[in-house]
Amino acid sequence: MSINKYKHCIDACTECAVACNHCASECLKENEIHHLAKCIQLDLECSALCRTAAELMSLGSVYAELVCDICTDVCNACAEECEKHSEMDHCRECAEVCRMCANACLEMIEVV
Repeated sequence: MSINKYKHCIDACTECAVACNHCASECLKENEIHHLAKCIQLDLECSALCRTAAELMSLGSVYAELVCDICTDVCNACAEECEKHSEMDHCRECAEVCRMCANACLEMIEVV
């Protein structure tokens, strides 16, 4: 498959990785971070998986579809957790980007 067919998904995964890193970093700056532990953990996991998915798509890997399927699940889980803290801008924005990335991954899987 041409990398051009992956472009939208690669861009969404890259944007999501950045948003998740930012969210985790901002959560760590909060006064009471113990209630944000799950959010931070999911942010870090989602970021790592999104970067991996983007990398595999850029390589034209036969595993890209499988990783994007998992990426969809993790992005949705991260969005769900961030939505619990949506009073904070960084969590609300992260949730929105995670949902967009999950949708882009689903669209990519359907095209393949």
